[in-house]
Amino acid sequence: MVEIVFGFDFGIKRIGIAMGNTLTAQAQPLAVVKAIDNAARFSQIGALIAEWNPARLIVGEPFHPDGAEHEMTLRCRRFANQLHGRFNLPVQLVDERYSSAVIPARRGEVIDAQAAAIILQQYFDDHANTQ
Repeated sequence: MVEIVFGFDFGIKRIGIAMGNTLTAQAQPLAVVKAIDNAARFSQIGALIAEWNPARLIVGEPFHPDGAEHEMTLRCRRFANQLHGRFNLPVQLVDERYSSAVIPARRGEVIDAQAAAIILQQYFDDHANTQ
């Protein structure tokens, strides 16, 4: 059965969202949520979930290069828990070290959805033989 999967690159100012499916296992950028407060953020995310009906959600979990946790690690875990609680979908965390670093970007360019696509693609690549 083919499932739609969403990937998230969580940030304090913006949240990048990507989508893909388990048939092609190819991630593509979908949207960037720029809302200021949680209610507006989750409203926009909820609209995308209602439109695409994903079966699972993947959230990038940042670490320092040496694998140590930092402030954003905990924030991303909390965001993942909130997604699960609000939308009752399975949520999985994926190590996102260097996801934004591999994207060539010009100053001021918003790359959050592309970073989300890299996170989601990593999930697909890691689970290629288990789906």
